[in-house]
Amino acid sequence: MNDRVRALDVDGRSHVRLLPWKGPEGKPAHLITDDASSPLSLLADRVESQQINNAAVIVELARPMVTPEAQLTADELCWICGRLIESLTEVLNVAESRAQRIPAYEEPGEYR
Repeated sequence: MNDRVRALDVDGRSHVRLLPWKGPEGKPAHLITDDASSPLSLLADRVESQQINNAAVIVELARPMVTPEAQLTADELCWICGRLIESLTEVLNVAESRAQRIPAYEEPGEYR
């Protein structure tokens, strides 16, 4: 998240959310809101959930395809690798978005 977006945080809590789709020109899209249950936030939650489910399905489909017994062609391996990369990219975006919304971890101080 850049400094300009970070500066929009209010009361110490981030109200900036990385969305699970790209904005204009393929750049990351962000939502600035005080309402985690706004229609756009809920849509983003559903898209993230679908992206995670899609990745799980692709992994299960790819698993038998990458065994020595499968004897796939180079084109078939390139195709499944492309789908795995797409899914991993989406899931990493979801992880980044969710990590940005987790409150900062406070280092343990001295116990009293």
